[in-house]
Amino acid sequence: MGALVRGREARESGRADQILISSSTRSIQYCNRSLHQFRRPLTHFRTRSLCATTRGKAGLENGKTALVTGGSGGIGGSIAKRLASDGFQVAVQYCGASEAADKVVAEIAAAGGAAFSIRADVSQEVEVAEMFDTVMARGTCDVVVHSAGMMELAPISANALDGFDRTIATNLRGTYLAMCAAAEHMPKSGRFIALSTSVIGVNFPRYGAYIASKLGVEGLVRVFANEMRGRGISVNAVAPGPVATPLFLQGKSQEEIDRLAALPPLERLGTPEDIAAVVSFLAGPDGGWVNGQVLRANGGFA
Repeated sequence: MGALVRGREARESGRADQILISSSTRSIQYCNRSLHQFRRPLTHFRTRSLCATTRGKAGLENGKTALVTGGSGGIGGSIAKRLASDGFQVAVQYCGASEAADKVVAEIAAAGGAAFSIRADVSQEVEVAEMFDTVMARGTCDVVVHSAGMMELAPISANALDGFDRTIATNLRGTYLAMCAAAEHMPKSGRFIALSTSVIGVNFPRYGAYIASKLGVEGLVRVFANEMRGRGISVNAVAPGPVATPLFLQGKSQEEIDRLAALPPLERLGTPEDIAAVVSFLAGPDGGWVNGQVLRANGGFA
């Protein structure tokens, strides 16, 4: 199942997938930073691939590839599968254990698409550069969907500074690094799509670090769209409202879930497929004239 380079060595780097829940902090991490700030050589990278013999739609026929960071998560996984059904070869980035990413890749292959997974920490410059190099070695990098991120909830206080730093490093620095690499590698008519959040519009308590990071992402999207002038590359963001993923539901009572579901005028939680459909639009031919925008896919939540 693809070449494995130095197999499990990356697990020895001190990373761990985390779901931290306490009375003062509820942390849900989709992609975790390294516990030690160091740079690893390319030999620590691992890629896994599965390609079905049946080709998809125009994307594969044209040799197009979409990189989906955070592609092993609930929303990211749905985005990866939707883009594969649209005809793209999909690179599924993950951080930590590979099982979820392997499952997404296998489901894409079973449906007649092509995909491979890449392990990388999006907050680390060298690893992001190597991730893009890995994608480019397999063709082009026509679409980048940057959905990797983390949410660590805590009141604004000096005791929460470590969580603030982790959130900014993964969500904001990670987006910045992805844009740096995309600017170097994306071809004319490429699409860069970041994930923000509609929580920005409601300002819930304990969301300070998360909202700060995503407001920064939206600012970067607008600037990056202007900086890509003359290259035919569009840059946008999708800002989901509450979405019924396992990590979103984790630790919430049924009463709290029902309350959140009732907030949008459409009176339901979003699904990962709802968000994937919006990303598909932006990545496809009908989304070509949309640029420098934030699409709030939230059912009227905010």
